[in-house]
Amino acid sequence: MSKNVGLRLAIQAKERPEQYAIASPLGSHRKRTFREYRTLSFHDLDERSSSIAAGLQSMGMRPGHRIALLVRFGEDFITLVFALLKAGVTVILIDPGMGRKNLIRCLSAAEPDGFVAIPAAHVVRSIFSSHFPKAKLNVTVGNRFGILPSPTLDDLERSLSRDYVPVANTDDDPAAIIFTTGSTGPPKGVLYTHGTFNNQIDRLVEYYGIQPGGCDLSCFPLFGLFNAVMGTTTILPDMNPIRPADVDPPRLLDAIDQWAINQAFGSPALWTAVGSYCNKTKRQMRTMELVLSAGAPVSPRILRWIRDAMPENGQMHTPYGATESLPVASIESREILEETAKLSEQGKGTCVGRKFSGIEWKVIEINDNPISNIDETREVAQGEIGELMVCGPVVSKQYVTRQDQNALHKVRDGERVWHRIGDVGYMDQNERFWYCGRKSHRVTSSSGPLFTDPCEAIFNTHPAIYRSALIGHGNVGFQEAAIIVEPWKQNRPAKGSEAERVLLKELRQLAQANSVTQPIQDIRIYPRRLPTDIRHNSKIFREQLVPWHERVSKKAKK
Repeated sequence: MSKNVGLRLAIQAKERPEQYAIASPLGSHRKRTFREYRTLSFHDLDERSSSIAAGLQSMGMRPGHRIALLVRFGEDFITLVFALLKAGVTVILIDPGMGRKNLIRCLSAAEPDGFVAIPAAHVVRSIFSSHFPKAKLNVTVGNRFGILPSPTLDDLERSLSRDYVPVANTDDDPAAIIFTTGSTGPPKGVLYTHGTFNNQIDRLVEYYGIQPGGCDLSCFPLFGLFNAVMGTTTILPDMNPIRPADVDPPRLLDAIDQWAINQAFGSPALWTAVGSYCNKTKRQMRTMELVLSAGAPVSPRILRWIRDAMPENGQMHTPYGATESLPVASIESREILEETAKLSEQGKGTCVGRKFSGIEWKVIEINDNPISNIDETREVAQGEIGELMVCGPVVSKQYVTRQDQNALHKVRDGERVWHRIGDVGYMDQNERFWYCGRKSHRVTSSSGPLFTDPCEAIFNTHPAIYRSALIGHGNVGFQEAAIIVEPWKQNRPAKGSEAERVLLKELRQLAQANSVTQPIQDIRIYPRRLPTDIRHNSKIFREQLVPWHERVSKKAKK
């Protein structure tokens, strides 16, 4: 039996052919609560993707080929991912918002055999063609303008008489190359197999009790793909998926009401905007039963705002994992608000919950060097901060770009491979992991290490502060710590004002009142939003703050 994850769509098409698979908003919002949508049924999504897969096969695409998909998130994106999976090729998925330089570097390293892309992407590909010498299998999604690659997507779909030949994939066959966000270094291409995807889907359905027939507001592209094989209707949001922090909350809330949406996945930045709006306006999400937020820790105040807008029986979970290992663990908002939040505010870290079935995990002694074999690791005691490593069917086994990173992140254990996530934290007596930050972001001072999440949480308790970032400057082992804060927009004081002086004084008092943050004397207010990753707008690029801090410090000394 084929393990091709794309063929799971056919099962849903057979069981619920007329149910909408995708609904895409049409026209502008114009402050209307009701909008028109273009819809595609599960039957038609399956038929269309199979037709395109047949066209891809006819032009020579075969298992083993790597094909870069550069299409805006929407109906075509979802359809094309399934078409490429059905054709047996390896889909290269990448965030276009990472910037042209990173985009070209990552795509070049992935060595694509072709591009299925919008016209603008083909123009860039042709300009930098020397970076893509193997890219001969190209499809234009849109108008060719007479000069771009043929065939077009329309050409492929017109030849409906061609038969799609199912590909008999195994669990170990490659399905996709997905790039990390690059929040702690250059983005890395992670190899997903068909088994990776199949196990991810099964774990999510099992843990969250997702039932076919629901509606999901898909604010993150990968979850939109999962929906189609879970029997869930994907409602495409009216937003820019690469800028979730800039979402217009009324547009999402109107869609929730119109479609009676019962589940949604988004980043903390998105839920901050939606939660803040609901808190101010008392707007409700009456049909929402399940909210998922991932990409970074979620502030307890955001959890409260979202919970207050949901029905009493609704659940908000914060799944934890990484591009290389997802999902790993999860925790529901009630457990956070009733138990763990008060400990987080005291600098104990963020509890990310208990592991999913099939996951094994260990907290080992922090080590910045490669570890080739499991015998070289040493587990730390319960409650002691170390680095987390995980193993299981959703854990990737290798990077296919930046392969030098395999030695730093992959640990052999006989036939199995463990992944060092790069996060530090500790295990409690209830087998829950408490996240304390990224290993590479810890500050190594002469008095001992400082970890980002425990320190930042203390400053984030100040009502004027939205988020903060711990950074270190100086030589490793003798670094000095500094905190850079981003106030809420309405609380940002004018530079040099009395309000700014008062805020900084209060933050210093906060630091001195807790043993975790007492070593921190240097506190700065960042003049704009803290720099964050493209995918979630939530992971702070602390490396970019270090040179800014140095410039500000030098200027202050003059």
